[in-house]
Amino acid sequence: MTNTLPSNPVLVFDIETIADTKAARRIYPQLADLNDADTLSALIAIRIQEAGHDFMRLPLQRIVCISAFYVQGERTTLFSLSAENLSEQEILRKFFKAFSDIDSLPQLISWNGSGFDIPVLIYRAMQYDLAAPWLFEEGERIKNMRFNNYVNRFQTRHLDLMDRFSQYGASRREAMDVVASLYGLPGKTDVDGSMVGDLVIQNDWHTLTTYCESDVMNTWLIYLRWLRLTGQLSSPAYNYWQQRTYECLTKLTDADGSIRHQDFITDWQFKPEQ
Repeated sequence: MTNTLPSNPVLVFDIETIADTKAARRIYPQLADLNDADTLSALIAIRIQEAGHDFMRLPLQRIVCISAFYVQGERTTLFSLSAENLSEQEILRKFFKAFSDIDSLPQLISWNGSGFDIPVLIYRAMQYDLAAPWLFEEGERIKNMRFNNYVNRFQTRHLDLMDRFSQYGASRREAMDVVASLYGLPGKTDVDGSMVGDLVIQNDWHTLTTYCESDVMNTWLIYLRWLRLTGQLSSPAYNYWQQRTYECLTKLTDADGSIRHQDFITDWQFKPEQ
C-alpha cells in the first residue's frame, strides 16, 4: 500500500456549456433567419418535441468553461479557462496542452466524463482543426497504450467515477451532487448547470467559473476516497491530501483579497488540523 498519489500528474476536470445557436441554424434550416434569442427559444421547443426534455444534443453544446485541478507531486493548481477572455477554440487548445507530452500524460479524472465531457470535447474540437493525438491514442503508435489509454471504457487512464461507481451502468448512475453530499462534501450549492446560460448572458464569469471549479473539487475529494477504498492511499496519506486540499483552497483568493471558495470551505464537513 502506498502513501502517494499516482506517479503521473492527476488532472480532474469539468466543463460547462451553453446551446450553440449558430450551429443550430445549420442543422435546423427553419431557424436560419432568427436572432440568437429566438433561435434558442425555438431550439428548446424542438428539443422538447424530439426528446421530451430540453437538454441539447451533445454536438450543440458550446463550451464556455473548462475548470481543472492539476496535481503533480506536491504542487497543486486549480484553474479555469473560460469564454470571458478566450474563444472556444482557445479554451480547447489550452486544455489539450495537458496531453502534449507523451512522457507526462496525466491521470484524468471526471464525473460523467465518458458520457458527456469527452464526447463534447470531440465534437467541438473537430470544428477547429485541433489535434490531441495522445488523448485519443489506442496503441497504434505507442504500443504500451493499447491497454492503458484514455479511450477504452474499462481502462483507467481516464477514470470516470460515475461510470465506475455504477459498475459501468449495471446499477443506476447517480448525480455527483448526491454522492458528494453523502460524503459530507459541499456538492452543489446556489448554482447548477441549468443556470449557466443565464450567467453567460449576464457576463457573471466569476460565479460561473467558481461553480465549475467547485464541481472539480467535489470530484477530486471523491477521487481521494476512491483511492483509499481501493488501497492506493493509506489512511494517513488520505488525511494528508484532504489537509493539503483545504490549505490550497484557503490560499486561493480573488482580486479583492477574499477567499474564492469560502462557501465550499464552509460547507465541507472537514476539520482541518490546526
